[in-house]
Amino acid sequence: MNLMHEDLARARMAARQGEAQQLRAGSQLARARRLSRKAERAAQQARLALARAL
Repeated sequence: MNLMHEDLARARMAARQGEAQQLRAGSQLARARRLSRKAERAAQQARLALARAL
């Protein structure tokens, strides 16, 4: 009986670790998208500034 409880505890821990890993991956993806949008805006502003200077 004790082994069954240990197996269940291990399975729950593995499931929690998997969920945490997915959440981290999702957060990293969202951060990368935000940074990409910021970089695109900065590039657009640089192009606009260059066009004004010419």
